[in-house]
Amino acid sequence: MSDSSTRSSSTTTSSSAAAPRARGVDRVIALCEQLHLHRQPMTPKALMEATGAPRSSVYELINLLSEAGWLETESDGRVFFGRAMHYFGLDYADHNDLLKRARPVMRELSARYDETTQLCMLDGDKYTVMLNENGARPFRISSEVGVKVPIPWTASGRVLLGGMSRETMLGLVPDEDFMLPDGERIDIDGFIAEIELTQQRGYALTEGLVDSFACCMAVPIHEGADRARATLCFTIGRDADESRRETLIGALREASFMLSNTD
Repeated sequence: MSDSSTRSSSTTTSSSAAAPRARGVDRVIALCEQLHLHRQPMTPKALMEATGAPRSSVYELINLLSEAGWLETESDGRVFFGRAMHYFGLDYADHNDLLKRARPVMRELSARYDETTQLCMLDGDKYTVMLNENGARPFRISSEVGVKVPIPWTASGRVLLGGMSRETMLGLVPDEDFMLPDGERIDIDGFIAEIELTQQRGYALTEGLVDSFACCMAVPIHEGADRARATLCFTIGRDADESRRETLIGALREASFMLSNTD
């Protein structure tokens, strides 16, 4: 056998051996994503149906991940994230410079204005809340940390897509994400115009998109001269008067300036 044939055979064998490992990793990711989307313990059967993985693979992964502390099994047989995942999340929060700097700033904003403050980012083709600090008001409007929401439904989405071409934006945002929960469709041309307006005035404000009682305001947090890395947000009641809105937007802009790194 020639050297080239030997190399080809070795490459084929190596690729074949790697394929099962890759599929195994994909199944771990899919299992964790389903638990995150469900946000509560799931039965092995439900995980099989959600991921499409074989019964034997799901049970094997549950056993392996439980031994590692990634999963824990409830008394009724349902499984959910284990304490090791909690430690990993804390490690990420402690390591991420923006999250470390943002938390005390957000606490101060919530304490001063009695509103829930959030730090938000893009997660693939969706928007998600990374940090949340509740205000003192008994009635609060906010999204949960880690829940993925269609970008066009949010004020933050209009900030985070700033500077993106129409083609790139339409390639990122799934067409179905322009449909609101009530069945109304967001006009794409109007959405792009709102993104451009947001860039001009330095903040986004939306009313009644998902919650008819909510007014959402978001400002960019920049990293260098690139597009916004994250947003700082308030979600308030629509009954807030113009003076209150201006005060809150001003507070967000001042705080985001401190958190931005534009060097």
